[in-house]
Amino acid sequence: MSQFDQLHRFLFNNASVRGEMVRLDDSLNHIVHSYEYPVQIQRLLSEMAAATCLLTAILKFKGEIGLQIQSEGPVKYAVINATDKQTLRGVARWDENLTTLPETFSELLTKAVLVITITPEEGERYQGVVALDKPTLAECIEAYFDQSEQLATSVRLMTDLSQPDNAKAAGLLLQVLPKAAEATDRSQQNEFDHLTTLTGTLTEEEMFSLPVEDILHRLYHQEEVEMFPPQAVSFACTCSRDRSAEALKNVEKAELMAIIEEEGAIKMNCQYCHTEYRFDSIDVEAIHGGHVGDAPTNQ
Repeated sequence: MSQFDQLHRFLFNNASVRGEMVRLDDSLNHIVHSYEYPVQIQRLLSEMAAATCLLTAILKFKGEIGLQIQSEGPVKYAVINATDKQTLRGVARWDENLTTLPETFSELLTKAVLVITITPEEGERYQGVVALDKPTLAECIEAYFDQSEQLATSVRLMTDLSQPDNAKAAGLLLQVLPKAAEATDRSQQNEFDHLTTLTGTLTEEEMFSLPVEDILHRLYHQEEVEMFPPQAVSFACTCSRDRSAEALKNVEKAELMAIIEEEGAIKMNCQYCHTEYRFDSIDVEAIHGGHVGDAPTNQ
């Protein structure tokens, strides 16, 4: 049984440190192959997808989290959204006039920020912003936790795009437990630094080829590691015909009818999954009459 598209949580019982590992393939391919993305964009979205899974698992809430990059460089915009049920979707926009794209993270993203948005089912929406001024996305996320949460955090992100039709991504995160971070005992930091050093020995070949249990044993065989049941990760889009119809309620009826007269129908495409929703004059009458649910359900 494949251990990809699974999030694994584990705990170092003697070190007050928690860990997470995620490996993606099928869920990721729905994202990176939804458009003819250059390999550099695929790599960026792959790292963001793995990172979003890790962050969703850390932030104990029911709802959604989004990682959004805004940049003045070749990549203008990239976003991955995930839910507490570990469903993913994502999209990117870049300067398609460029014949080639730079390879490095810093060159792809200039004057860029990472916006982390947490939208719980209950409670207030939270948004944090961190400058993307480090050489890698992993280092930028580490800086975010250091600045905003004051939690020592180690992040490793890996991608395998060697098979064009089967992109893979992985992430491994270690973090001092919040209660331990409040303590003044320097030994907690020493333990974390030791575990981070061990984690740094993991190779991409090991990450993408070995069972999770073998990886953790190779890295931490001298530690007391407690593993928890894995959580499945999947691609899922939250778009729907009803949501599209709700958006049309904010447009004047006459304007919608003019579009239908000129083009035959109103066509709305989801930027994440590319599902197309069509609305004709009967649909518009139902929408503006307050009967969205009465509109035909054909896409």
